[in-house]
Amino acid sequence: MPDKFETIVVGGGPTGLTAAIALAAGGISTALIGKRPARPDNRTTALLGGSVTALATLGVWELCAAQSAPLKVMRIVDDTGRLWRAPEVKFASSEIGLDAFGRNIANRDLVSALEARAAQLPNLHVMDDKVVAVEPADETAVITVKNGSRLSAPLVVGADGRQSLCRTAAGIGVNEHAYKQVALTVCLRHSRPHRDTSTEFHTPHGPFTLVPLPGLRSSLVWVLEPRQADDIAALDDAALAIEIERASHSILGKIELEPGRGLFPLSTVTAHAFGANRIALVGEAAHVIPPIGAQGLNLGLRDAATIGELAAEARRDGRDIGGADVLAAYDNRRRADVTTRGLVIDLVNRTLLTDFLPVQGLRGLGLYMIDKIGPLRRAVMREGIAPSSAQPRLMRGELI
Repeated sequence: MPDKFETIVVGGGPTGLTAAIALAAGGISTALIGKRPARPDNRTTALLGGSVTALATLGVWELCAAQSAPLKVMRIVDDTGRLWRAPEVKFASSEIGLDAFGRNIANRDLVSALEARAAQLPNLHVMDDKVVAVEPADETAVITVKNGSRLSAPLVVGADGRQSLCRTAAGIGVNEHAYKQVALTVCLRHSRPHRDTSTEFHTPHGPFTLVPLPGLRSSLVWVLEPRQADDIAALDDAALAIEIERASHSILGKIELEPGRGLFPLSTVTAHAFGANRIALVGEAAHVIPPIGAQGLNLGLRDAATIGELAAEARRDGRDIGGADVLAAYDNRRRADVTTRGLVIDLVNRTLLTDFLPVQGLRGLGLYMIDKIGPLRRAVMREGIAPSSAQPRLMRGELI
């Protein structure tokens, strides 16, 4: 017979770990199953204020705060070289009464802190293994693990990425769109201080974004067309450092690369439903968006906080925590947030790529208005870091 839990989380990345910790902190007996990646993740994540608050509430942030850097200023610079160029826009967290918009942290440091916190929770059982089958049924779902173990629970949380086995088992399809763009990610050292400022250069091929890390270090996400990406990726470290210094207009001085590069084709994926057949989808199992505007993992953490909150409420009320009503409520709460963020990012990306002058002009006018109209700028900042319609309790500093 399968080992019985109240919830099983499939996937051991940041979103899956956060979901498992949130559920266990809500008093729900939880199993987390996920195979650690063979190669370390050298990317970083800009965690916005609500995400930091949630991690602090769960007892995670104190374990990794020292490895993060504050994001106090965000700059957008039009580097398209086109006839109609948008003005430079600066967003300062102090303008809306915040010390910082959020914190940037290496994914490996965040995952280490999440794993350490997970190990402290007595009702959270962690398995470092691969799930080979997910079988939903009327009252429970059964998970089969590569080592032969079988586990069952009334609720499965699928945090198993864009090729999600859980999503397939739930019978949920996706809408998908591939961009003719590739993101290069790398961490680097530099000779000039970043002054806690994230700078996003808008180029004709996509954003070139430098985000602070502790000390004289930053992370880079450079969106390129595929042919450019192939040429750039073929450069050795010294030559690539020169290209990055040129593309950044030397604002950080001399550049030196740290080990580990990544190349990621850009696409959007949105599940037709975020929950069905006793399976709730979180993170990239539910939605994938381009790495623009620091939204990807922050959306996933809001997913994790929301399903944890709904499951804990159902349990307290004596309801089925994996029932159709819980999954429908989860889809309803997350759909608007995910759809809105995805549309905004898609619009920003497409207006960068177009050569149609009226669209370029509208983009420039929009940024000009944000720059010159204080109330509008402050509203954009507040909605960007803390969406009014999608703040689960953990993001407000409340336990579920």
